[in-house]
Amino acid sequence: MTDITIIVVIVIAAILIIASAIRIVREYERVVVFRLGRLVGPRGPGFLLVLPLGLDRTQKIDLRVVTMDVPPQDVITRDNVTVRVNAVVYFRVVNPVDAVIKVSDFRMATWQIAQTTLRNVLGQSELDELLAQRERLNQLLQKIIDEHTDPWGIKVSTVEIKDVELPEGMRRSMAAQAEAERERRAKVIHADGEFQASQKLADAAKVIGSESATLQLRYLQTLTEIAADKNSTIIFPFPMEFLKAFLPKDKEK
Repeated sequence: MTDITIIVVIVIAAILIIASAIRIVREYERVVVFRLGRLVGPRGPGFLLVLPLGLDRTQKIDLRVVTMDVPPQDVITRDNVTVRVNAVVYFRVVNPVDAVIKVSDFRMATWQIAQTTLRNVLGQSELDELLAQRERLNQLLQKIIDEHTDPWGIKVSTVEIKDVELPEGMRRSMAAQAEAERERRAKVIHADGEFQASQKLADAAKVIGSESATLQLRYLQTLTEIAADKNSTIIFPFPMEFLKAFLPKDKEK
């Protein structure tokens, strides 16, 4: 082997060693560096040099928000109704060192905590609360999950219950209940309308009773409205009191 060959080999080896020591860290990433097994700390973003030949070990952590689907969970509510509920959890890493050294897999740990918390919290709630107070339950779930994941350097920002699947029998019962409620409201509204109409009619009767001519005018107005239909033949009684206005006063006596 000539001297030139040796130099070429040395240069290539040096280039490979230097290349293995170079790390490019993106803006949304951090690199946790271990030197001979001991924690050095987080590095990045940008250009980074580490010791080659395995002296430095690195692990990249993504700091962006992670969207995690919680699979459907069978939950028995406090009023003994079995429902199937799924949710979505939004979280991100705020402390890369804790996410690496305090938990082996922070994604899996967060996923398991989310499932357990979802079952426990909804199991202590009634079905009406689950359907009508979902926002309050979302906040409670977010608080509990965040308390569990905080030591791992994980911040849970939002938890949303996506869907609540009810048994078919319960759906029919709720539909019948809703229909009965609508019928009750319709009857109450109808009865209230009849009551208000009766009050107005009573007031109108008082006004008409106070003046005798008012009843006659109302009678004639009704006839005018009926006579608008030319295809009808109308037979109505003609009060003799109407003739008094046309008779001479001496004949009336």
